[in-house]
Amino acid sequence: MKRFTIAAAFAVLSAPAFADGHAATVGDAAAGEEQFNRQCVACHVVADASGEVLAGRNARTGPNLYGLAGRTMGSVEDFRYSDALIELGEAGTPWTEEAFVGYVQDPTGWLRETLDNRRARGKMAYQVREEAQAYDLYAYLATFAAE
Repeated sequence: MKRFTIAAAFAVLSAPAFADGHAATVGDAAAGEEQFNRQCVACHVVADASGEVLAGRNARTGPNLYGLAGRTMGSVEDFRYSDALIELGEAGTPWTEEAFVGYVQDPTGWLRETLDNRRARGKMAYQVREEAQAYDLYAYLATFAAE
């Protein structure tokens, strides 16, 4: 009974931390770090507001992924997004775990389905092949929360 009470108290107290719906629920952040270093560093960097590179090699092909979880799509200043991502950003659509996983597995297909527009296109050509790796990547990137 004591364990149940402690578990219930923890669940109630931790709920506000995950209430925004942007926390990773499935992936493994450690595995995501490994996947980031294999699949993402050629195009992306994770650099905080002061410019300190926290992950990656200072690549600039893709946008900075710092604070991605919960951030409005298409909102990194001075990055040239596709019209489709700009449209989603203007609608206030945030990067959630579900959106991220769908997007990185098939950027253009996901945009077309999400916007119900067969002409929508994304600029990201790379696709993460395995769904589990996409979840791991999101879990890793979610550890870099904006202040």
